[in-house]
This record gives sequence, structure tokens and C-alpha cells, in this order.
Amino acid sequence: LLPKRTASSTAGASTSTTEPFGHRAKRARVSGRSHDLPAALAEQYLQQKLPDEVVLKIFSYLLEQDLCQTACVCKRFSQLANDPILWKRLYMEVFEYTRPMMHPEPGKFYQVSPEEHDHPNPWKDSFQQLYKGAHVKPGFAEHFYSNPGRFKGRENMLYYDTIEDALGGVQESHFDGLIFVHSGIYTDEWIYIESPITMIGAAPGKVSDKVVIENTRDSTFVFMEGSEDAYVGYMTIRFNPDDKSAQHHNAHHCLEITVNCSPNIDHCIIRSTCTVGSAVCVSGQGACPTIKHCNISDCENVGLYITDHAQGIYEDNEISNNALAGIWVKNHGNPIIRRNHIHHGRDVGVFTFDHGMGYFESCNIHRNRIAGFEVKAYANPTVVRCEIHHGQTGGIYVHEKGRGQFIENKIYANNFAGVWITSNSDPTIRYTHTPTILLHTHSNPTIRYTHTPTILLHMHSNPTIRYTHTPTILLHIHTHSCTTMQETHYYGLFVDVLSVSRGNAIFNGNQGGVYIFGDGRGLIEGNDIHGNALAGIQIRTNSCPIVRHNKIHDGQHGGIYVLPTCKHFTSTLLS
Repeated sequence: LLPKRTASSTAGASTSTTEPFGHRAKRARVSGRSHDLPAALAEQYLQQKLPDEVVLKIFSYLLEQDLCQTACVCKRFSQLANDPILWKRLYMEVFEYTRPMMHPEPGKFYQVSPEEHDHPNPWKDSFQQLYKGAHVKPGFAEHFYSNPGRFKGRENMLYYDTIEDALGGVQESHFDGLIFVHSGIYTDEWIYIESPITMIGAAPGKVSDKVVIENTRDSTFVFMEGSEDAYVGYMTIRFNPDDKSAQHHNAHHCLEITVNCSPNIDHCIIRSTCTVGSAVCVSGQGACPTIKHCNISDCENVGLYITDHAQGIYEDNEISNNALAGIWVKNHGNPIIRRNHIHHGRDVGVFTFDHGMGYFESCNIHRNRIAGFEVKAYANPTVVRCEIHHGQTGGIYVHEKGRGQFIENKIYANNFAGVWITSNSDPTIRYTHTPTILLHTHSNPTIRYTHTPTILLHMHSNPTIRYTHTPTILLHIHTHSCTTMQETHYYGLFVDVLSVSRGNAIFNGNQGGVYIFGDGRGLIEGNDIHGNALAGIQIRTNSCPIVRHNKIHDGQHGGIYVLPTCKHFTSTLLS
């Protein structure tokens, strides 16, 4: 008989028997330190030894918020998560720009070249500046909101299908008012702006060509009271009605800026095909926009129209090939217009009339079909350091009681007179270079410090000419003109009218110095007349001037020549 098995031997036998079937004895628990060792090694490998290329590939699957959180893990991850290539991909996916659009302060946007930017990662810098904006991207909103897992980390972004919906979101305080309008053509939306929103085009390449907002029935943009400091930039704005000559469209424009608002319009292309309304209309007390770097061209009426006490700053704009004037200023409009390029207009370049004013500085005005600058009907602009040239008719045309200050301008290469003043007009012209000044029909200008080869005066003209360099001054046609000339350098003076000439240097003329004829009168006093080819003073045909206290010398053909039909003159000094 075999002895009985004990419990322990039975258990041992059982264990031995069943072990091949997978029932193993429990292992002893190891200490916590031994358990953490493999994890620590893995962490060390991931953070320190995994190649950069592999880490960057992993990071490329992250969105911006996850990438920022990853940068907090360690110094190496912070450096790799700041890689410009990662941020460029995310940036272009959200904003579409092919160059970073910087937004350092409200109302200021500009694109930079990444290679020339001061900071190593302008893509990330721009992302941070623009991140809180809402996006108008037709058809994308449904895709975005129906795929929350795909866009996890971007829950705070807002997408709209239309600009009107985005403006509604601003009114309902869904976001702060920064709106990105993505590539596309947006037609007949009702865009009335009455809050300080910011709306900017977002597209690759030349942004303003890719984002087009147009209207066929009403003004494309209307800025109303409350839109102080609103911003619209980097887009094409068109008014393109089906019936281009319908009279009711004279109140419709690409941009309509009304009373008490001062929006900023920047880097926009502005076009209107309507023949009865301007492309941009700024009207009313307190209308004071800032319009910069815009292209207002190829419009079928006036390009920029400023009226009814409106003001504003207009700088560095391209204004060309408009059917009527490039710029109209009327009814006490008083803009500041600097460094604008106004050219190839199918009418006049700038037209100020009906008490229009304005300050025009450093503008290049050329190749317009009529005058480069026209002033009429009590308009009184100030034009400083502008170039007005190659006009198909004249340079500056002041008529019908026009006024104005024209200072330090260059007026040249115009087909007719550089400056034409007529019809009771009274401008002041100082420090100006121009080939010809033509004065007639009751004009009363003041001409000072001017370089001009020829000044022509007739028909009741009454100018004051001082400190001027001019080869020829011709006064004729009508016996009632009255001219005052002081400290003027010129090479010939022809007078058949009533004139006053004091303190002038009249020298080196190819003919005579002063030629008085046809019942000419006037006062010739205190002048230095010398070096002229003919007589210093010639008096003919019943003329009766008063000539006194002049210095007449070094003439090649005598000092004073008087025909027998002329009356006497008094107190002439010869040397």
C-alpha cells in the first residue's frame, strides 16, 4: 500500500501537472523604483535622444494650442515647437496669407517678408496677433462645426458664410469685431457699418485681388455714425449696377462715408462702373476718413468726391483713368491730400469748386485730358510742392472767381499755359517753376518768388508780381489792366496797359528791357534795367508812362527811346 499524499504534496503535484496549461504562480511584487525605471528611460529618450526630424514629424500633426502646450514640456520641445515651418503650415491653413500679416496695433496691418523680419518666427507672432478674429469663408462653417474632433483646440474660432452674418455676430457680442474675409466674390450683401469693426481680406498672393466685394443695387459699403476707427483693408470694392446710367444711382457708391465717422480704408482696389455717381463719396460734417494706399481707377464718373464740410486724410493713393475728375472737392470740403498719384484722367485731375478747399501736398498730377488742377467759383485750395505736368491742355486753371495758394510747385511740359488765370480770379502763386502764366478777364493774382519764362496779362487783369524770375512779361489786349511788379527779375516787359513796376531787375533781354506801346501807361519806378539788346525803355504810340528813379545802364542800343507821338516822363536816372 502506498502512503497517503499530504496536502502540500498534492498541491505540489497539482502545480506540476497543470503548469503546461498556462496556470503560473504569481510573481513577487517589485519595488516602485524598479517599476519606474523603464518609464524614466523612455521619457529621457523621447525628450533628449529622439531625432529632431522624428519629433518635428510628430509635432506636425498638432494644432496650435496643442503645440503651445507641448512647448512647455522641456527646453528642447520649446525650441522644436517654435519651428517656423510648423507655424507657417498652421498659419496658412487658418489665414491663407503667403506672407505674415502683422497687426501691432488697432487699425494697422502690413505684410512682412519672413527672411527680413526682426523676429525668428513671424508666422507665430502674426498668429498670436490675429487669433481672436472671426472668419467669413463660404461653405466652410458647416465642415468646421460638424468635425469637432478634427478641429479640437480651435473651438474658440468662429466661421460664417456671409459678411452680413459676421456683422450680426459683432452686434451680438460673439467676438471683438476682427473679421477675416477669405478668397471669393461676395455679391449684393447689405454692408452698413455703425461700429468700430475691423474687416480685412485674407487670401494668398496679392490679397486685394482675391477678395472681391461688389454690389449691383446699392452702395457697397456705407459707414454711418458710430463707425469711428473702423477699418477696411486688403480687398477689392466694386459698385457694378446692371443699369449703369440709372439716375437713382447718383446716390450709390463703392464707399459712402457719412456724417460723424472716421473709418480707415487701406490697401483697397476701388472700382465703379456707374456713370452717375462717384466711386468714393465723403459727405457731411464730421466725415473724416483716412484713405491710404488705395487704387481708385477706371471709374466711369468721379473717383473721389469730398463735399459738404467733409474732411479726411488721403495719402499715397493711385487715382487714374477716371471718366470725370480724379478728385472733386466742393461746398467747403477741406481734405488733406498728400503724395497721391493722379494721372491719365479722361477729364481734369483735381477739380475744386463752389467754395471747396483742401491742402494738397507732394502730389504727382500728370497726363490728364484737361487741366491738371482746376479751381472755380470761390474755391480756395492750398497746393504745395506738387508736380503738375504733361497735361493735354494746361497745368493749373483758375477761373470764375477762383482763388487758391500755389506754393513751391513744379509746373512743366503742359500743352498750353502752365498757369491760366481768368474771370475775376484771385490766386496767389509763390516759389513756382512754370513755363507760362496767362492772366486775363478781371483776374487779380499775386505772383511771388516764381521762375517762369513768360507771363501774359490782358483783359482787366490786375496782378501783383514780386520776387519773380521771368524772361518775358507781356501786358496787352485791354487798356484797363493794372499790374504791380516788385523785385522781379525778367528779360523783357511789354506794356500796353496801366501797370506799376517797382524794384525790379530787368536785364539781358534779347530785345528791349521795357516796351510800352498802344496807349500804355503806368509807373516804372526804382528798377535796375541793364544789358538789354535794344533800348532799356522804349515808349511808342501815344503811350504815357511815368518813369522815375530807375537805373538804366549797359544797354547795347541806348537807354531810353521815345517816339515823337509820346508824352513826357519825369525824373529818370541814367548811368
